[in-house]
Amino acid sequence: QVQLVESGGGLVQAGGSLRLSCAASGRTFSRSNMAWFRQAPGKEREFVAAINWSGGIRYYADSVKGRFTISRDNAKNTAYLQMNSLKPEDTAVYYCAAQKDNIMVIARRSADFASWGQGTQVTVSS
Repeated sequence: QVQLVESGGGLVQAGGSLRLSCAASGRTFSRSNMAWFRQAPGKEREFVAAINWSGGIRYYADSVKGRFTISRDNAKNTAYLQMNSLKPEDTAVYYCAAQKDNIMVIARRSADFASWGQGTQVTVSS
């Protein structure tokens, strides 16, 4: 399993941008599909975006499609979430997650991810 640490959250005005980073330790990052989830107060954790081990396949929730971009740099053991045109409804704690290594199918359910970061708060003011 990998250990994950998120960073880059903060307070931003509506329409602004943030880039979240997820630094991974462990030797299996480059073979693991990665994802971002978020959880707003009083709501369930929801899928945001996912990327396969090579970076060639990406999925997005409809609510962020066209505004958010997931990427990864396997040489740096880091995944990213670029968030543009932020809206107040994007306010949440954002978590990165990793599937076990060598799994071909990219998951989008939180139960299918083996490793989680501690989360980083994103607050979008109106």
